[in-house]
Amino acid sequence: MKVRIRNSESWLYRMRLVLATLCVAALAALVGYKAIFGANGMKVWQSKRAESLVLEKDIERMRGEQEELQRQVDGLRRGDAAMIEKEAREQLGFVKPGEVVLFEQRAKSDPKPPAVADNIDHAAQ
Repeated sequence: MKVRIRNSESWLYRMRLVLATLCVAALAALVGYKAIFGANGMKVWQSKRAESLVLEKDIERMRGEQEELQRQVDGLRRGDAAMIEKEAREQLGFVKPGEVVLFEQRAKSDPKPPAVADNIDHAAQ
C-alpha cells in the first residue's frame, strides 16, 4: 500500500508543472477576455471612441452655426440696413411696393365627414 501512495504522490509531483501551466493559461485567458469584452474593455473603448468622434463633429458643426448666428446678431445690433430688411422680409413677411408675392397652396383637408358618420345619419332618418 505504501508503494501505491508513493506512486500517486510521485505522479502528482510530476504533474505539478503541467497543472501550474494550465492554471496560468486559464488565468491569462480570463484576463484577456476581460480586457477585450469586459466593462472597460477594448470593445467598449472602441464604441466610446466612435461616439466621441461623432460628438466632436457635432460640436464643430454647431460652432459654425453659432458663428453665423453671432454675425447676424452683430449686424442687427449695428443697424445694418440690409440685415434688418432681410429679417423683416423673412420673419414679418414685409414686401416693397410693387413686388408680387407668391404663396404656395397647401392641400386642403376633405370637408366630408368620415363614412361612419354618414351611416349613422342615414340610420336616424
